[in-house]
Amino acid sequence: MKTRGMGSIVRRGRVYWVAYWYRGKQYRESAGSTVRADAVKLLRRRQAEMSRGQLNRDAERVGFDQLVQLITADYRVNERKSLARVRGDVAHLREHFGRERAVDITAARVSAYIAARLEAGAAPATIKHEVGALGRMFTLAYRDGLVPNRPPFPSIAVRNVRSGFVGDAELRTLLEHLPPYMRPFTEFAYFTGWRRGEIRSLTWRQVDFRAGTVRLEPGTTKNDEGRVFPFSVHPRLKEILEEQRRATSALAAERGAVIPWVFHRNGHQVAWPYDSWRTACREAGLPGLLLHDMRRSAVRNLERAGVPRSWAMKLTGHKTESVYRRYAIVCEADLSAGVAKLAALHPGVAQTGLVIPLRKAAGERTGTEPAQSRARIAEAGAEVIAPQREDWRPQRDSNSCYRRERAVS
Repeated sequence: MKTRGMGSIVRRGRVYWVAYWYRGKQYRESAGSTVRADAVKLLRRRQAEMSRGQLNRDAERVGFDQLVQLITADYRVNERKSLARVRGDVAHLREHFGRERAVDITAARVSAYIAARLEAGAAPATIKHEVGALGRMFTLAYRDGLVPNRPPFPSIAVRNVRSGFVGDAELRTLLEHLPPYMRPFTEFAYFTGWRRGEIRSLTWRQVDFRAGTVRLEPGTTKNDEGRVFPFSVHPRLKEILEEQRRATSALAAERGAVIPWVFHRNGHQVAWPYDSWRTACREAGLPGLLLHDMRRSAVRNLERAGVPRSWAMKLTGHKTESVYRRYAIVCEADLSAGVAKLAALHPGVAQTGLVIPLRKAAGERTGTEPAQSRARIAEAGAEVIAPQREDWRPQRDSNSCYRRERAVS
């Protein structure tokens, strides 16, 4: 059977086939169904692909493993640091979609996946990363013409914004309970706001005592941008690095080996001991505190010190102001300045025991503004000069419209 403008639909045995022309070549394809409506859907889908210039007869053969190959290759080519995390996301996705074709992974299937993961106890942020990895797979497949479209997958709300802070007093208490090799590491994080991985990988060639700066090379940070932190103007920070330099030099001379790490444990790079950290936080009365909260504390301290936000973002390595504001939570200096301006608006309110008689207040309210002004001038002992009175009297013209004439008396 032939349908004008769509191609043709024929029946071979019990199975329906479709035929269509594309760029001067005829294509025949089995609908794989004994229902004619399925053949009509297939033909319409092919017509839509041809209208976009993306005819792909092999889309039904693209499976989940092929999508995984695309995202893995993309992360390797672009040298993304989160390849290990994507592999973990893929492991969970494979349990649900490993045997599926790409065309069968729809928004409804992804919604069912999200519900199943939530029921299994997975965190919303973890599920969001997994769905994001799946969406990236389809974006790459659509770019390469392997799938006809990139389906809109559902999203999941994540509310995991932390608000943990420590002050100088809490920091001193925490340092008393930490092992000795963790104390300079933690204190450096508190003052600079740098990430744990950035501090772990810090070597002595990145510390310039003559210039008084410590730097991170481009490509070694989360946002791939370099960073410089002047420590010579911060007495305690300078003292930390100098103490680490002396201790490292003594240990290197004793062992006859080179120790490149600024913060180390017996000459070896620090592998962050989570158990020791949790124990110290609990004994210091700060249960649940994370080392990353030092970064948030540094941002708050910069805000309190009145450091311009653009300078502070350069020091801490925040690329966007929106993320920086999440760490600052609230600019207390701005709030204090706002309340101070509000107090300055009503200076008389701050005076205690100020009583205004109701009759006097009512009289001042009912008096006209010029009269009040003349009264205040008279109280000050100045001469009151009556201004020339001007008024406006409406006059009615011949067109029954009111016009205003100025009369000066």
